Amino acid sequence: MKDILNKYMNRLTSLSEEEQQAIIEELNIEHFNKGEVLIRQGDIPTKCYFILQGCVRQYSVDEEGREITSNFYTEEQAIAVFNHHREDKSSDHTFTCVEDGVMVVGQLDIEQDMYNKYTQLETMTRRMIEENLSQVQAEFAVFIASSPEERYKTLLKKRPSLIDRVPQHQLASYLGMTPESLSRIKKRVFRDSM
Repeated sequence: MKDILNKYMNRLTSLSEEEQQAIIEELNIEHFNKGEVLIRQGDIPTKCYFILQGCVRQYSVDEEGREITSNFYTEEQAIAVFNHHREDKSSDHTFTCVEDGVMVVGQLDIEQDMYNKYTQLETMTRRMIEENLSQVQAEFAVFIASSPEERYKTLLKKRPSLIDRVPQHQLASYLGMTPESLSRIKKRVFRDSM
């Protein structure tokens, strides 16, 4: 697991190997079980996460009690709720483990101490946030302009591992369709690829 962190830090920072090892030694790495909730909708987040292994679903429950999936996070992706600027600091979403996982867990209240100690860590975090924002903006633009079938094909091309890792009703919610529609689209796409 530490190899993943080293690779990630090498890509986003100019930290020396000694600095990387010092940071890794201070990190809290935890194992999580399938179904475990990391952050619950309505709670004020106190932690952030970096996935080394596993898949996490982000969803909210609407007024009618329906779960609406807005994202899935997998290896080398960070989970953080950026709402410090809001009066209501509670999370708008629940984050739940879709499968067993291993993650770096950061405490938001000591994050600044780590940045002060390792200035490159703040640079790495900023770059990670910029990459994530760019990806989310691109996915949103494609999602809005696409038909349900096009959304599924885009998912097949860009994030194919989700097809087998995520329950189909959650995948359908993420793609903005019913499970029945997803089933029909999957059959049609499979048939057309023959």
